[in-house]
Amino acid sequence: MAFALRSLLHRKRRQPGVDEFDLIKRLLAPLAAAVPGTFNLTNDAAVVSPPAGQDLVVTKDMVAAGVHFLPDDPPDLIARKLLRVNLSDLAAMGASPLGYLVGAAFREPLDESWLIRFVDGLRADQETFGLGLLGGDTITVGQAPLVLSLTALGAVPQGQALTRSGAVPGDVLAVSGTLGDGALGLRCLRDEVAVDTDDHEFLVDRYRLPRPRLELGVKLRGRATAVLDISDGLIADAGHLSEESNVAIRIDAERLPLSGAAQRLVGRDPKHLDDVLTGGDDYELLFTIGEADLAALTETDAGVSAIGVVEAGSGVRVVDGMGVDITPTRTGWRHGEFTR
Repeated sequence: MAFALRSLLHRKRRQPGVDEFDLIKRLLAPLAAAVPGTFNLTNDAAVVSPPAGQDLVVTKDMVAAGVHFLPDDPPDLIARKLLRVNLSDLAAMGASPLGYLVGAAFREPLDESWLIRFVDGLRADQETFGLGLLGGDTITVGQAPLVLSLTALGAVPQGQALTRSGAVPGDVLAVSGTLGDGALGLRCLRDEVAVDTDDHEFLVDRYRLPRPRLELGVKLRGRATAVLDISDGLIADAGHLSEESNVAIRIDAERLPLSGAAQRLVGRDPKHLDDVLTGGDDYELLFTIGEADLAALTETDAGVSAIGVVEAGSGVRVVDGMGVDITPTRTGWRHGEFTR
């Protein structure tokens, strides 16, 4: 299968002092050198074939300055977050990564030093997650905010892709990692909460660098009945599972896994429970699974927590330790409002 590829720094207007083709050869071609079918970015398209007996999984996410990341975030961390949020989508399908394409709408004039750091971030995570650049395209857009797009390709054994639509009453609702750290990290960057230095660094790191749970996604094949990654907030994304599976979901607030930093903030001010339930930017896997399969899974993956149950009906509710419903101030992040 061929995928459209334009020179990653091809633009309709050349800028004085910037040699696009030199930058492609010097900075970007090395990211594609180890990937078969990319021709070192010298052709108009890449050729990609999934391994024998595998289905191809494709996902795309776009991020914009002031919406999904802060405009002054370090460029290498912006690049890594862009790649990782897409890898998280692959993890939710039980797929292993193959490669990716990047699209960017850069502000003028193009800052070569910024681009070098951006490419360094992509290179670092290519090495971490074992994939390479397939191609892409960019434009310049005057003084408009930076907009980035990434398409990730993965592979999963034929017929084994995980979906959101298989949950049944009696399943356990479970999640990987800890919740709320990303949303609280953003609050730290905005000076909306006061924490000590260690907690500040931990939470900001969790906001800027999601941890795509690719290994867990593979383990969930044949075990989980429904899976997605948490990007818009626990309640909102549990709602997607509920809707696609035609079931009701109950979340037990006392069972939510929290980091030490999040525990201290929630303990000091319970309003931060809203950040845990609705803030988004967790990029943890939320899934439904039978009790026996969960027990087998937790023997090899200690970073999984049961946080609720699947019931007959529809919708999502959150209950406290006494079984009383908790009503958060919102359900999750929505496009058009800058809450991240």
